[in-house]
Amino acid sequence: MVSAGRNDEVPPVPAGRAPPRTKPRPPPSPFYIPLNITLYVCLISNGIAAFLAPIQDCDEVFNFWEPTHYLDHGYGLQTWEYSPVYSIRSWLYITIHAFVGKLGSFVVGSKRAEFYAIRAFLALFCAACQTRLYSAICRTLSPRIGLLFLMVIAFSPGMFHASASFLPSSFTMYMSMLGLTAFLDWRSGQKTAQGIMWFGLGAIVGWPFAGALIVPLLLEEIVIGFISGSLRTVFANILNGALRCLAILAVEIGVDFAFLRKFAMVPWNIVAYNVFGGEGRGPEIFGTEPWTFYFRNLLLNFNIWFIFAISAAPLLFFQAAFRQQTTSKETLWRTVTLITPFYMWFAIFTLQPHKEERFMYPAYPFLALNASISFHMILSYVGSGNPRELMGRIPAKLKLAAVMAVVLAAVNAGLLRTVGMITAYSAPLRVFAPLEQPGVAQAGDSVCFGKEWYRFPSSFFLPEGMRAKFIRSEFRGLLPGEFPDAASVSSLLEGTSRIPEGMNDLNEEDLNKYVDISQCSFLVDSSFPGQATTEREPDYVHDESQWEQLSCKGFLDTSQTGLLGRLVWIPDFPLIPDQFRRHWGQYCLLRRRSQDTAAR
Repeated sequence: MVSAGRNDEVPPVPAGRAPPRTKPRPPPSPFYIPLNITLYVCLISNGIAAFLAPIQDCDEVFNFWEPTHYLDHGYGLQTWEYSPVYSIRSWLYITIHAFVGKLGSFVVGSKRAEFYAIRAFLALFCAACQTRLYSAICRTLSPRIGLLFLMVIAFSPGMFHASASFLPSSFTMYMSMLGLTAFLDWRSGQKTAQGIMWFGLGAIVGWPFAGALIVPLLLEEIVIGFISGSLRTVFANILNGALRCLAILAVEIGVDFAFLRKFAMVPWNIVAYNVFGGEGRGPEIFGTEPWTFYFRNLLLNFNIWFIFAISAAPLLFFQAAFRQQTTSKETLWRTVTLITPFYMWFAIFTLQPHKEERFMYPAYPFLALNASISFHMILSYVGSGNPRELMGRIPAKLKLAAVMAVVLAAVNAGLLRTVGMITAYSAPLRVFAPLEQPGVAQAGDSVCFGKEWYRFPSSFFLPEGMRAKFIRSEFRGLLPGEFPDAASVSSLLEGTSRIPEGMNDLNEEDLNKYVDISQCSFLVDSSFPGQATTEREPDYVHDESQWEQLSCKGFLDTSQTGLLGRLVWIPDFPLIPDQFRRHWGQYCLLRRRSQDTAAR
């Protein structure tokens, strides 16, 4: 007896008629959302970040934007990390972005536009990596897991910040996505060597600690090879991948040798400084955070998706224990492998005293995958129609409403957080626009930074020839110095290989990094109602006898704003109660008044 709905049985053909043509039914698409649409979604999300996201970390400016500016324009600020004495930053990573910036300079008309051209390139590259990983997840795991993954990466504030940031941790995140794609995609055979190459590229050129993310994936390959009797092939692929990584390392050493005039293995120098720095050295001198830091940070950046991500292992255990019919041994083993990297990364960095948000960037794709797998397991249970289970007796429309409520809450929370960050902290990217107007800045002018030194968005926002300088403030650490001016490639290489004065790896203040305020033609300062002034940090914004306000933008006064206003965007409507409203200070570009004007 043939079951209803099958096409096995062909009806008889009447005499004199040709048999009807039957077309095989096409296989179902592995994608709920086509790849071109996925790419557009990622491009829009990352593009908004490229053009609107504030710079969150001064390391991004001084360690990456400034050296890039030096290669493209012959001058810029230099940190101790680039001194040949320490050599813990790779010039290969900088050169790649400087090349993109130089190409952009042939098209765009200003250095600020060059800055955004580099960011746009990063956004595009990230979108391509995201789309490739989405494709692999849909084809090898589940279209639903792929759709959930896309929602997490497109609407989470964490991915918004990481996608277009000029940071090795963002570059490593891109490589993690490509590496994970290779390990997922077994079409035309396993791609172990390719996966090792991508993870290796991220670890060598980006951040060496990211190599830990590949460990569970490699262990799975070895176990499968042992069980299937193809262990020799697995090790041959691993050797192939290792040789590719050695080639990448050789290129980096060669590039760094050209810039530093010495042999330097930057990935090892980074590990040695951070792990074996010794007493009084290492990242802890720049501050430490409690063990709860990443719990709070990831809740802000991924809201409920982070809860799903850390729930992946418990949910998998309960599914394997109580719903065995839905989980085969192969599926269980594969899922354990895929969810482990995020747990490893999260545990390793939670145990480190020095914590920063960007340290989590390489694991963001794994967080998104964990969250998607968790939610997929929940949906599988919620969608059950088995009347013997509790969920099977709940009306389908009610279950759909509950699921959509969770998804919409997560998306809206992410969007409100993102809009809140853009509107609250983007002033440093906007106040320098008047300097590009004719007659405002003169050759040889300098713009000075006191207490706002760490929010300087880079020399790309200053007209050609204008220099950033520092004046004394309450800050007592080591500020950046300056690369020697360079007008040619040979002088550039001479400048990068010269040992700068006044640099140290102890964060000890160097007084030679400051200039007297009388040398400042322009000054960047902020004024907040909730912030007290000091002798070294007076209220320059309202010192109208010496300075005029050339450009001022609103900047969130966190000391006067409640918790909700600091976390998400809240409209500045009069009907909003004061305890929930956001309160503002001023972030200003000031111009020194002429002597005649000041005397009036």
